[in-house]
Amino acid sequence: MDLKRSYQSAIEDLKLEISRSREKAVFSVNKELILLYWKIGKKILEMQEKEGWGTKVVDQISLDLRNHFPEIKGFGTRNLKYMRKFAAEYPDLKFVQQAVAQLTKKEIQETKC
Repeated sequence: MDLKRSYQSAIEDLKLEISRSREKAVFSVNKELILLYWKIGKKILEMQEKEGWGTKVVDQISLDLRNHFPEIKGFGTRNLKYMRKFAAEYPDLKFVQQAVAQLTKKEIQETKC
């Protein structure tokens, strides 16, 4: 009977570790996506300022990205404009990174409760 309890305890520990690792992986992916979206928005802003591109270029960028990455959703014109606005509202990458890190820590703490 002790063997059965010991085994059940070990399995529960493994399940908990797997769940925690999965949560951390999700948060890491979310962090990277937020930073990617900011970088895309920043690049669009920079090129529009440097090259004098109009808003129509966002349509073309959307088309090019969706054609190159058809399996990835989220590169529609509307989302690219949101990314550009995000980068315009928060022009400092360090601030964005710090905010994302705080968000991630808060989310991890909330899932532990």
